[in-house]
Amino acid sequence: MMRNTIFAFLLLSSSLQADDWPQFRGPSGTGRGAGAEAPVEWGPGKNIRWKAPLDGVGNSSPIVSGGRVFVTVAKERGKLRQLHCFDRKEGRELWTAGLGLLPAESVRPDNPGCGSTPCADGERVVVWDASAGLHCYDFAGKELWARDLGKVDHMWGYGSSPIIHGDLVIVNAGPGDRTFLAGVHRKTGELVWKAEEPGGKSKEWIGSWCTPRIVTVDGQEEILVAWPNHVSAYEPATGKELWRCLGLGKLVYADVAVDAGIGVATGEDEAGDSIGFRLGGRGDVTTTARLWSRPRPLEVGTGMIVDGHLWTADNGGVLRSTDIQSGKVALEARLPGGAAWSSFVSSGNRLYVTTRSGDTVVFVPDPKEFKPLSVNRLGEPTNSTPAISDGEIFLRTEKALYCIAAR
Repeated sequence: MMRNTIFAFLLLSSSLQADDWPQFRGPSGTGRGAGAEAPVEWGPGKNIRWKAPLDGVGNSSPIVSGGRVFVTVAKERGKLRQLHCFDRKEGRELWTAGLGLLPAESVRPDNPGCGSTPCADGERVVVWDASAGLHCYDFAGKELWARDLGKVDHMWGYGSSPIIHGDLVIVNAGPGDRTFLAGVHRKTGELVWKAEEPGGKSKEWIGSWCTPRIVTVDGQEEILVAWPNHVSAYEPATGKELWRCLGLGKLVYADVAVDAGIGVATGEDEAGDSIGFRLGGRGDVTTTARLWSRPRPLEVGTGMIVDGHLWTADNGGVLRSTDIQSGKVALEARLPGGAAWSSFVSSGNRLYVTTRSGDTVVFVPDPKEFKPLSVNRLGEPTNSTPAISDGEIFLRTEKALYCIAAR
């Protein structure tokens, strides 16, 4: 019996490769690539290992798991959504799974459905399709289970991505009239717990598109989520709220950035700010844990903290470095390529951010001076975040999925 148990564990471990990028912004949501360092320069005819055309659109990002690359596409104004599976080495499409025509939901031209990135555990891949619910497939494309989480409808569409933690798929089911954090069993689709979030009327300028983040505080794991007006932490096993910090704006697009026991949540609204805070505590920790509260321009993508500075790019095309202890801006510079919705990722000591025009800017973060190492142009717009896995970059544009690697 023990031998069978060990054998099963080794099989699962072999499918969960250390260099996989199995969810939005990588294994732990930090955006940091593992394995070999990724290329600094690429473009048409240079360091493009393969290019696979996509027959739909979407703001979701590719993920990499078990030798496969997964990405979702939307057609017919989001009414038709599909999950595509590609062979990692050659870019050959292995299969497509779809839900057929779905009921109409609110979308906008720059968020046309499929705004949510899948997640995978080496054996199964999970997609969240808003009102169509969660859907789980094996790596051959067979649907294993589906879970209806109710109607999700917001005038700006949806965009939070599910994550896998232990035996749970955790998803921010919103924004809209009904908004909550849910824990669903990854093998059965059973709803294990649900934590209601009262804010989020779809007719108001309010909502969270934040992907949950697992952090460790004083040796205990917590789920961190930024909601309209506050950040909350939850117990993973039960969904019980542990603490909250107030002062955030009503519109929250980015995930919480975390480093060295400090979190930064960026919100946007005339009545709310972005906040920096110490992690941990119980109950309302606003007065004891909040370090600063400051207004900021609209920042859709999630930033990255390096050496005590948060690097972000806003919707006006400005790159910004912010001291996480004080909230003071240390550097502002024009970002080549303009506005960015993509989140920051890194490889080695370099940061990568992709603009909406499809230009990926690579630089070494220095809060005293901004010097791009390269500006890599594919000539195809995108709002997607690159995946970095063992020296390869997987980038999705409006037209294609690319594998970028040094020859």
